[in-house]
Amino acid sequence: MKIWVAFENNKKPLIIVGAGTCGRAAGAMETWAKAEETLKELKIDAEFMEVGCIGPCYLEPLIDIKIPGKPRLSYSNVSPSKVENILREIFEEDKIPERDFVGTFGDHDGLKKFWDHPMLAKQERIVLRNCGIIDPNSIDHYLARDGYIALEYALAHEPEEVLEIVKSSGIRGRGGAGFPTGLKWGFCRDAPGDRKYMICNADEGDPGAFMNRSLIEGDPHAVLEGLVIAAYTIGASKGYIYIRAEYPLAIERLENAIEQMMETGLIGENILGSGFDFDVTIKKGAGAFVCGEETALMGSIEGKRGMPRSRPPFPAQSGLWGKPTTINNVETLGTIATIVRKGSDWYSNIGTENTSGTKTFSLVGRVRRTGLIEVPMGMSLREIIFDIGGGLFRNFKAVQTGGPSGGCLSEEFLDIQIDYETLAQAGSIMGSGGLIVLDDNTCVVDLAKYFLNFTQSESCGKCVPCRVGTRQLWEILERITTGQADIEDLNKLEKLGTSIKRSALCGLGQTAPNPALSTLKYFRDEYLAHILENRCPAAVCSELVEFRVIADKCTGCQSCVKVCPTDAITGPRSEPHNIDESLCIKCRACYEACRFDAIAGDAIVITSGTVT
Repeated sequence: MKIWVAFENNKKPLIIVGAGTCGRAAGAMETWAKAEETLKELKIDAEFMEVGCIGPCYLEPLIDIKIPGKPRLSYSNVSPSKVENILREIFEEDKIPERDFVGTFGDHDGLKKFWDHPMLAKQERIVLRNCGIIDPNSIDHYLARDGYIALEYALAHEPEEVLEIVKSSGIRGRGGAGFPTGLKWGFCRDAPGDRKYMICNADEGDPGAFMNRSLIEGDPHAVLEGLVIAAYTIGASKGYIYIRAEYPLAIERLENAIEQMMETGLIGENILGSGFDFDVTIKKGAGAFVCGEETALMGSIEGKRGMPRSRPPFPAQSGLWGKPTTINNVETLGTIATIVRKGSDWYSNIGTENTSGTKTFSLVGRVRRTGLIEVPMGMSLREIIFDIGGGLFRNFKAVQTGGPSGGCLSEEFLDIQIDYETLAQAGSIMGSGGLIVLDDNTCVVDLAKYFLNFTQSESCGKCVPCRVGTRQLWEILERITTGQADIEDLNKLEKLGTSIKRSALCGLGQTAPNPALSTLKYFRDEYLAHILENRCPAAVCSELVEFRVIADKCTGCQSCVKVCPTDAITGPRSEPHNIDESLCIKCRACYEACRFDAIAGDAIVITSGTVT
């Protein structure tokens, strides 16, 4: 992987801190403060720089140390106490500490390379090429990485020429639907109207998804450059970035980047002397999931309640305030500048025949290596989960793709390639890029209920199939997980879910039944166990399980005693313990903490609606 080696000519020691939201949540700023304190004690004049998330979130906080004339060293899980030891070894003993050493940037004999890390080696970074490498607060860093060359090229050519590059590249919208970006731009460009709008959809609301946030936090100028190029191509003079207010760091970095663009003539009037005018406004959303849908998003920008509109007319003909409008998501716009700079042939040769390029994913759940990844389209789920993600701590059960509107795919689908059509054929969707990996401790019925509860509560309520139907789906799943369902409920679940998919007004309602339908299709035995045996195979559904200690397996290690919140577990060390059922709240803490499989989750026998 060809990666720019940052700051080879630095004159002072440079401490580079991963200060995206994930790094900060892991304690990066406290580590930063301790590093400053330590270097002050050592009387070393050093500079500090923050970067965005470079990908392996499970390694945060990540700290890089670059001494003039020496390799840039990267360390993981650096707590305040660790950073002091690392810095003292490097500066006082002239040693490279081995503990928590991830690797170096560039080639250095005898030292492992950062980009050879198993989570990174198989990735292909296009949209994430700057994340974790440059200071997102510095336009100079972006310019040093060929920033705004694509915009300069675009403004020197006719919009039709730029449009042809985007069309020929084959890039499809990365927001979920996968509609060809070039066609979308072309429809808006050809639409009559004296005023047009360009919108960046940064309303990332899927549970477990953080691709858009991480890109903005790590490389805001890439998104903004793509936005301006798109606006020039479709003929828009006004743009909006719709971003949820829960992303304060991303908003801060966008505001800073826009201010820098204004100061350098890259936004506003007569951009780069081309005669093209464009300005952009950041619109903070209130966190409504439905506002990720294009027409609901536009309604929110207009000051109305965020509710989807019937289509046609499509936004390209009548969008924001009735004017032709194009909406692209963060990842799509973040890729545009690189496509324009490197050419459509280069981009179209990456990925598959129908889906070119790469895709970012948030890899989360029960996988060993969690974080942000970018892989070529066509890579298999097995490669992503087991090669990049390092597999699971327990047995693989399923992977949920596409967030709450996606599908839950079983082990038989591990070798399918990631692209829009293949996932759709399997009963799931690409979505914005969430991948939630599940192990055998997961109850798929409970999972489907969780996602249905989410989409039901996030429904705008405008159409009956979504407003009423998702509630009824949730109620069926609730009956199943509490032992109150019968076999006919499975038929109701399937028929109702199929009907909602066909009749709901917008994408939220049309995809909301996917978790229930896909789990029912691929894990029917688990549904049957709940209904016919009053048993939750994963010991998750609290009304269908009770926990007990298996005496001949219990070593008396007291791991379960330490995690029990109600002191329901008793017993002396090194002897089998006991669980007091009257105190047990069935939180599963003991079940998950036990290393010897000495906690059993037994079915509760239910007869005539009564637990016995």
